[in-house]
Amino acid sequence: MEIVVHGFDEGPIFFPANTWIHSCKDNPDDRIIFRNQAYLPSQTPPGIKDLRREDLLSLRGNGKGKRKPHDRIYDYALYNDLGNPDKDEELARPALGCEKWPYPRRCRTGRSPTKKDPNCETRVEKPHPVYVPRDETFEEIKQNTFSTGRLKALLHNLIPAISAALSSSDIPFTCFSDIDKLYNDGFVLKSDELNEIAQNPFLGNLMKQVLSAGERLLKYETPIVIKRDRFAWLRDSEFARQTLAGVNPVNIEILKEFPILSKLDPAVYGPPESALTKRLIEQELNGMSVEKATEENRLFILDHHDMLLPFMEKMNSLPGRKAYASRTVFFHDRANMLRPIAIELSLPQSPSSPGEKRVYTHGHDATTHWIWKLAKAHVCSNDAGVHQLVNHWLRTHACMETYIIATHRQLSAMHPIYKLLHPHMRYTLEINAIARQSLINGGGIIETCYSPGKYSMEISSAAYQNMWRFDMEALPADLVRRGMAVEDPSMPCGVRLVIEDYPYASDGLLIWSATKEYVESYVDHFYSEPNFVKSDIELQAWWDEIKNKGHFDKRNEPWWPKLNTKEDLSGILTTIIWIASGQHAAINFGQYPFGGYVPNRPTLMRKLIPLENEHDYEKFIRNPQLTFLSSLPTQLQATKVMATQDTLSTHSPDEEYLGQVSHLHSHWINDHDIVELFNRFSARLEEIEGIIHLRNKDVRLKNRSGAGVPPYELLLPTSGPGVTGRGIPNSISI
Repeated sequence: MEIVVHGFDEGPIFFPANTWIHSCKDNPDDRIIFRNQAYLPSQTPPGIKDLRREDLLSLRGNGKGKRKPHDRIYDYALYNDLGNPDKDEELARPALGCEKWPYPRRCRTGRSPTKKDPNCETRVEKPHPVYVPRDETFEEIKQNTFSTGRLKALLHNLIPAISAALSSSDIPFTCFSDIDKLYNDGFVLKSDELNEIAQNPFLGNLMKQVLSAGERLLKYETPIVIKRDRFAWLRDSEFARQTLAGVNPVNIEILKEFPILSKLDPAVYGPPESALTKRLIEQELNGMSVEKATEENRLFILDHHDMLLPFMEKMNSLPGRKAYASRTVFFHDRANMLRPIAIELSLPQSPSSPGEKRVYTHGHDATTHWIWKLAKAHVCSNDAGVHQLVNHWLRTHACMETYIIATHRQLSAMHPIYKLLHPHMRYTLEINAIARQSLINGGGIIETCYSPGKYSMEISSAAYQNMWRFDMEALPADLVRRGMAVEDPSMPCGVRLVIEDYPYASDGLLIWSATKEYVESYVDHFYSEPNFVKSDIELQAWWDEIKNKGHFDKRNEPWWPKLNTKEDLSGILTTIIWIASGQHAAINFGQYPFGGYVPNRPTLMRKLIPLENEHDYEKFIRNPQLTFLSSLPTQLQATKVMATQDTLSTHSPDEEYLGQVSHLHSHWINDHDIVELFNRFSARLEEIEGIIHLRNKDVRLKNRSGAGVPPYELLLPTSGPGVTGRGIPNSISI
């Protein structure tokens, strides 16, 4: 962790190392470790200038050969290791990171190409580890507290055991009490591997373990979404509340223009006009005109139409998958309550069918009411897929990987910006490598359990192509882009929320402004002259590499921020730190609290909504509950996804939270002023924690308080270990 040299009058000298040192036979080169003094490249003492350059060169490698476990080499590669065509044609997947399927780059491993497809890299299957640069693997330190240990235990032991116990893979839930049993009774796992699970220190949170002769019982924690109010998930108000305070609060946008139009090519996808017409919406507005509603910022939309329609035919051809492209319109009434008023579900046109756009409203009779429930479930399933593949994997995990690789390759360990970013890079490359091995790979958990199936990463790539922009990843810019905020120079972050009771945004802006203030003071301290940013060769190479290598497919976009001034630098760094900390926390740690009850947030649907002239319609009329439940994931899919979401929502005991410095890194910088700035940042985050607690008790804020309503805690900075639904880690560590 560090080397300390004693015996000086002014006290010991600290050399933060944070590195594994290997024997000469693995790596004969000398290792260079710098003291905890930060220097811009131009200020480096002459005696260590060459060493600074030499150390950076050793981290870049030469882009050739297969990486060995002891290498500390950071380089870029395509996402071409998700498929396994040599094992099975069905497992072939396109390489992402090309003109057809653009994508951010991952860390290069240099494995040989597959026999069937020279563009794809051979896979390393579990339990063998995927290469990550040596200093990115932490397992030997404290394996039993480490988040990847838990993830591996889940993938290697628990998921296979669940599959063995529920060997008939297509059994649906037949009544709601089947689902309740998962929390109350558990189900029996019979498998030889279970002795291993019994001893496994990682799976403590997930299972209240009950031992009996040769059998084990798997029990799930009751998720918060049904803990306080068993039936909240059925209500329209809760469906709407979760777009502002749920696990995916980043897709809702304002609706200003009619007709609602698709941007897809009409020659391929038919007329662009939505079936959600002005007249239809007006019928749901209790006498208010659409003009009046839009003028008062009362109409909002959750629009997954254009992202999903191009994939709909392929998705619906998969066995046991049936989906629609969806749009949902919400009305924000004068009592400040948001409610869904209409859902449009579309199927694409094809040579054999003209396509269809059907509109559903909540209605008052029993049949309409059940059909409305099915329509909402389809919307939730789409939202779950977009959340996981786009907002979670692409926009936080995959993009952060590119910034981390560039930081190690271009910024010396003694660069002040390296020191600032260091805590926000912990564990991420290793977690991403495990995800490529078992979560987002061909046949992995995401494909098995989410609607898009084998097309999941193609959707992620299409989203990158059509909507990802670095400049819009800043929280205020994203809120303005979606029309959820308007620019207002008099407000602390320069924006005013359109819906004041928007917990993700209002808490997020507190975290954003505290981070921004800290970053600006930090940058001011080191870049005291106006030309320092422009003349910092390492910094310029870093930003150049993020744009031209990490995001090669987006390198020519006009929206990339310039890097000429202190303000430019502070904006870029605040965005990167926000993505690694607040943004990831807000969309990750609520996965089990909201998704752990399958009817609230099914990850896939298995049936279309029955139409009156169809055979299944009679069955639906006789037993609507069974139609609803048999449309949800099967028992096997649901229990797999619950186990995965539980693991992803868990904080490890050694988690490092925003504004905290681990005792192992307490000598990270030899600069009293910077330590003072950091302490101010920590104190501000403590204040924010108090503000959030007060907001959760404010009876006027109905999206975070009220009978049975869970408080919004996902952006509370600190947390204990386990599934807590709160806490902002410094980095993407699970």
